[in-house]
Amino acid sequence: MPTFPTAQRLLATALFAAAAAAHAGTVTVYTALEEDEIKDYVAAAKKDLPDVDVKVLRLSTGDLGARILAEAANPQHDVIWGWALTNMLDPRVTALLAPYTPKGADQLKAADKAADGKWFATTGYMAAFCVNTEVLKAKNLPMPTSWKDLTNPVYKGEVVMPNPVSSGTGYLQIAALLQSKGSSEGWAFLKSLDGNVAQYIKSGSRPCKAARAGEFAIGTSLAFAAMQSVEEGFPVKMVIPTDGAGYELEASGLMAKAKNPADAKRFLDWTLSPAATGLYVKYKEIVTLPGAPQSKAAKAAGLPADLSKLLYPMDFAQSAKDRDTVLATWQKNIGR
Repeated sequence: MPTFPTAQRLLATALFAAAAAAHAGTVTVYTALEEDEIKDYVAAAKKDLPDVDVKVLRLSTGDLGARILAEAANPQHDVIWGWALTNMLDPRVTALLAPYTPKGADQLKAADKAADGKWFATTGYMAAFCVNTEVLKAKNLPMPTSWKDLTNPVYKGEVVMPNPVSSGTGYLQIAALLQSKGSSEGWAFLKSLDGNVAQYIKSGSRPCKAARAGEFAIGTSLAFAAMQSVEEGFPVKMVIPTDGAGYELEASGLMAKAKNPADAKRFLDWTLSPAATGLYVKYKEIVTLPGAPQSKAAKAAGLPADLSKLLYPMDFAQSAKDRDTVLATWQKNIGR
């Protein structure tokens, strides 16, 4: 073994120490969770993990996938947190993950975690319509109850939807319709629905915000956005479509090339903690951890405590397998 002068040994030691310090205590997290909830979760995590600096990059579901794949050779993050399970199941993504079973994962049902330990899901979201009751009244429009209702010509130009290419909410909506109706009938239906759609918006929550502001009568969005709008006093009614309320789980996992795997694991452990669960119900209509109470906002908006009869039984593996083909077809025939 070669020997080095004392000064060189000290410099090498200092450089190694500096490199270690750059990663120790810092966890970089990529997520598609909404901005408001991220702030709450991270603030709570810092109280429980005061020695861990949690740095978060938030992107929409589709944009986050593009970022992760672009960095595949040299990932810049330690953790994927709260990202659509459909996207997480992309084989190119799962190849980047390391098996890890966080503390508390034994509470989750088998369907809410990977058999190989590469992901788990503590929360989820479901499709819902945000209907502006004042706009309906002013324009003498009927209250819709289903996706089929939205194809009624009376709603032409009054419907806004999330763009499925960028929005996980947008993709789950069309995936559920295609799975429930079959490919041929499903695409014909989406083309018919497109005739009434004024805009496709990048975010899953923004169609609801556009509707509650009175810009449009109906925004197809997610239930939480509707619940929040009702709670904040907007003239919004939440409608769960009777013919296919698709949903999505939000998955988390550890990167195989995490620069700080020890603290990344501590953070993932925290996401299943009672402190985290207590916050999830503030923002989520679906919480997979047992014992999570229904929020006041959910009750006020009329969301049933038992969602099992409302949710379309999504095949997430199929959604993941079909995603590229579905989005390419949508872009070709509908996208604008």
